[in-house]
Amino acid sequence: MAVARFSVAIDRPVKSGKEKQTDFHNVVVFGKQAENCERFLNKGRLVGIQGRIQTGKYTNKDGATVYTTDVVANNVEFLDWGELEKQKADRQKETDRQAEDIPEGFQALDEDIPF
Repeated sequence: MAVARFSVAIDRPVKSGKEKQTDFHNVVVFGKQAENCERFLNKGRLVGIQGRIQTGKYTNKDGATVYTTDVVANNVEFLDWGELEKQKADRQKETDRQAEDIPEGFQALDEDIPF
């Protein structure tokens, strides 16, 4: 079964003129939702998460007890698909611009080669 672990940043409401404060919460998601998170999530993406809070503890290598609090997600909803479409359009424009710079008789290189 697929497992994805990530953290989300949540801004705290603050009074005007005060410094912004942010909390980071650990999220664990399983199965198909985890696969989707692996494929589509990256830093800065907006997500909505439904789930439950789970606490735990373990002993680290120094012998100290560490307490944890995680959100075990039942549902992760991607909230900014419009931005993803904009990024795709921007990449396509860049590809088109690069294609115009290729001299006649030459072919563009595939920049997505995985090695």
